[in-house]
Amino acid sequence: MEIRTFAELLNRVREMRPLVHHITNTVTINDCANITLHTGGAPVMAHAPEEVEEMVGLASSLVLNIGMLTSSQVAAMLLAGKQANRRGIPVVLDPVGAGATHFRTESVRRILEEVQVTIVKGNAAEIATLAGERAEVRGVDAGEVAADPIQAAQTLARQLSTVVVVTGKTDIITDGTRTACVDNGHHMMGCITGTGCMGASVLGCFAPVADDPWIAAVAAVTAYTIAGEIGGEIGGESADGPGSFKWRFFDAMAGLNAEKIAEKAKIRQVAPSPNL
Repeated sequence: MEIRTFAELLNRVREMRPLVHHITNTVTINDCANITLHTGGAPVMAHAPEEVEEMVGLASSLVLNIGMLTSSQVAAMLLAGKQANRRGIPVVLDPVGAGATHFRTESVRRILEEVQVTIVKGNAAEIATLAGERAEVRGVDAGEVAADPIQAAQTLARQLSTVVVVTGKTDIITDGTRTACVDNGHHMMGCITGTGCMGASVLGCFAPVADDPWIAAVAAVTAYTIAGEIGGEIGGESADGPGSFKWRFFDAMAGLNAEKIAEKAKIRQVAPSPNL
């Protein structure tokens, strides 16, 4: 893999300034808007079923996040997702808490049945659940997962003909054939609410600027986790706590460039699972 290919996609994001339409989690909606801006995109948060199709008509990509799911929101997501498919713009789905309740799990399955999703991003338990494996989901957090996360991700990617991102200490990005692991990041990213939601927003920024969604996803995850790494250790000094880390993280994302990504990227490619 040519690291520079992934690094330079950030320049394309900032040149294109994609309009990223979010139907997302109200707990983290402000953070998602900010990280979109800091990455180089333009955020719009429109949830009403009465306007989502029209808003998708203006957007470069669509991000769907089920963190605080309602029946009205499911309806809006289906309308927006189908309109995105008609327009040919990428759709990013964050199945927050899939497996925790019947409503969440069935809503995600319905979205995946009716909308062609470009990138599915979740933790190991959420992805294992969608792949048909046994997993424990504690609210929106991952619990015990029996399945190998790489194999579960590859299985789901092949089932859906999509790119799957599994977040964790090591992030996994696969289209079922090509699989990359990204080892960047900082432990403080797990100490603030919304790092997963914001990661989906960054995917929404990168997805419209590359013809290959796997390359876009690898580039997005790498940029995002490097920003977390830099934010945790700016100037050689560690963040004092989650509050100072969050603002350092935003500053690091805004100040990130292709040179820093090329210098710090820890990307490795792994072979497809022989069991698939």
